[in-house]
Amino acid sequence: MKSLLWVYAGTFTFASISESIAQPWPSRAIAIIVPFSAGGPTDTLARLMSEPMRRFLGQTVVVENVTGAGGSIGVGRVARAAPDGYTLSIGHWGTHVVNGAYYNLTFDLLKDLAPVAQIATNPQLVLSKISVPAKNMKELAPWLKANQDKVQFATGGVGGASHISSIYFINRIGAKVEYVPYRGAAPALQALMSGEADVNISQIGGSIQHVRSGKLRAYMVTANARQSAAPEVPSADEAGMPGLYTSVWHAIWVPAKTPRDIITKLNASIVETLADDNIRKRFADIGQDIPPRAEQTPQALAAYHKAEIDKWWPLMKAAGIKGE
Repeated sequence: MKSLLWVYAGTFTFASISESIAQPWPSRAIAIIVPFSAGGPTDTLARLMSEPMRRFLGQTVVVENVTGAGGSIGVGRVARAAPDGYTLSIGHWGTHVVNGAYYNLTFDLLKDLAPVAQIATNPQLVLSKISVPAKNMKELAPWLKANQDKVQFATGGVGGASHISSIYFINRIGAKVEYVPYRGAAPALQALMSGEADVNISQIGGSIQHVRSGKLRAYMVTANARQSAAPEVPSADEAGMPGLYTSVWHAIWVPAKTPRDIITKLNASIVETLADDNIRKRFADIGQDIPPRAEQTPQALAAYHKAEIDKWWPLMKAAGIKGE
């Protein structure tokens, strides 16, 4: 009898395990790991997307903030997570490109993460304080070269988006200036408005209101076309700086080796979310542009991600930018 009971119990256990394994994905909550604190732009995007994705997938999508080391702790958690589709990484140009050159990471940004979809782009504005005499980019470039020993170029911190973009911009002009790091984009913009600094490159979402209020001057947006969040500002091509494109773009990844069918379903949930009129308006309200449908595929993100690493890592290394 004991032997028979054991056989039945073993059969029941095996059947239970098999049933668990065979459950369709998703069968429980999905976590989006935000590598920054709550309230920032990355966290805001994740929370805006979580509810529409829940409706599509039929399971709760929770947002979890895992902070530290410029976002690399949160990204590393996903890179080491089980490849089962229940742990997603949302991040941007800084966390998934710049950090690879800035920190000695314990994971590989390309090999340990699988792309799902690019979700937003946020090009930057080249800005100055109002008292700078240059009125457009054709006047700003020679002014910077003529005053390179006096110009104070504000950035949001060493290794940050504004810093790397500023180096790229100044190298293109052929000048040498002093970069003054502040503790974030907001203090850098304040330094510009107070006259403490002269020039800055900042994301559209956080700076366009100061341009419209007359506190700052914008010369161009670092993109190949005008942006819906700042349609009055010329593109880089229009301003005479073709190819000078920078963007703090956001995307979603999963751990490498996540099954292709899961990635396909996740991508479909994101594509549908980004097509929602309410989401598109909410993104526009915070200065985020949604990439065209053709750029929302895993393949497009994989190619773009690698191209960005190939573009920015050599520039950072040549400039001697690295984490302490």
